[in-house]
Amino acid sequence: MKVTVLGLGSMGTALAGALLEAGHETTVWNRSAGKGEALAARGAARAGTAAEAVAASPLVIACLSDYDAVHGVLDPLAETLRGRTLVNLTSGTPEQARESASRAAARGIGYLDGAIMSTPPGIGSPQVMLLYSGSSQAFAEHRETLASLGDPVGLGEDAGAASLYDTALLGMMWATLGGWLQGVALTGADGVDAATFTPVAVRWMTAVSGFMSTYAPQVDAGAYPGDDATLDVHFATIEHLVHASAARGLDPRLPELFKTFVGQAIAAGHGGDSYARLIETVRAGGRA
Repeated sequence: MKVTVLGLGSMGTALAGALLEAGHETTVWNRSAGKGEALAARGAARAGTAAEAVAASPLVIACLSDYDAVHGVLDPLAETLRGRTLVNLTSGTPEQARESASRAAARGIGYLDGAIMSTPPGIGSPQVMLLYSGSSQAFAEHRETLASLGDPVGLGEDAGAASLYDTALLGMMWATLGGWLQGVALTGADGVDAATFTPVAVRWMTAVSGFMSTYAPQVDAGAYPGDDATLDVHFATIEHLVHASAARGLDPRLPELFKTFVGQAIAAGHGGDSYARLIETVRAGGRA
């Protein structure tokens, strides 16, 4: 498959490298000169202009700094892109993705918006997810090629879905790492190394993923039976975390946030419900 990669930052370089490794005829282009020598040494064709790069392949992958950069490079090349597929792996918002998809459709360009759930060293591994949304026809046509970059996960026709999932999943990552750091600090204050605590924490995350699977149907149904652990039970345990953190001179704001959310739900009469009830607080902007 002939593939073009626009943008040779660390991620774009990793994408092009994975395509070359998989045997695809890869053309690369970068706005600033001087990048791409290592890829050229591996067999990539270096295009002198973006127009030349786009014309070289039926599949064009953009990984630029932002959506304005994508439009700045590609809007003047709409006729060259017509009949080709553009896969936009540039980070942005769902609204930007939908607008880009609308522009592409009006110009006869197949469009997929994507989100890379990895840092550059992971690109090419089947263990890494890349999320795609937009044209189902384009996804089906190019799925095998996109699999060279990582496991391609299709999220349907709404071009904004990949960005939406990306944002939500990164939020989960930050919340999880924040909780882990609180745990590392808490146990570390009593002399436990992070490397000793972490394997136990990782094992615990398997149980946490089970809680999510249990609570998801409750959230969808809007019913929160407290048949595993009620908010009253959670509240008492969170108080232990707040106390233990404060007693060791740690920043207690993260556990205090949990305590505030749970306390609000209990005050509203939901102490017998499951932890999933807190979705209502999140939806209400912290007011419920």
